[in-house]
Amino acid sequence: MKTLFLLRHAKSSWNDPGQSDHDRTLTPRGRRAAELVGLYMAQRGDLPSLVLCSSAQRALDTLEPLLRRVGVRFEARRELYLADPDALLASLAQIDDRESSVLVIGHNPGLHELALLLVRHGDDAARARLREGFPTAALAILELAIARWDEIRAGCGTLVELRVPRDLV
Repeated sequence: MKTLFLLRHAKSSWNDPGQSDHDRTLTPRGRRAAELVGLYMAQRGDLPSLVLCSSAQRALDTLEPLLRRVGVRFEARRELYLADPDALLASLAQIDDRESSVLVIGHNPGLHELALLLVRHGDDAARARLREGFPTAALAILELAIARWDEIRAGCGTLVELRVPRDLV
């Protein structure tokens, strides 16, 4: 059994027209949401053993509150920037099997599509909510019925919980 945390980056700013998409930072609302999610994960206590984070600034900014609270090991990866589900699956399949749980911080639509692809079981209300969308700073926690990361495939997941910032206020 492996655990996968999927976290969409928090709300980012479009205020600087000269700034590249990759370099966009969080809005004040996004910073507050990232703080809530970081605090929730730290208090939850069931932390990932590894974090794979998109190299985009808004993803790194989303990770920062969690890093301030707990010492999680992370890797910023360019290939996760705007990655589609196939690219995300390929990255996950390469994880060392000693890692029991992994947090991926990334972008929609790929992250949402990955969650929908993996989840087959779980609370009906949470699964219905997931089908409706994966908003900024949403956190999905999945239990995967796999022993090795290279076994990750469609339908291997159970949705344990789905949280959005307004749930955490």
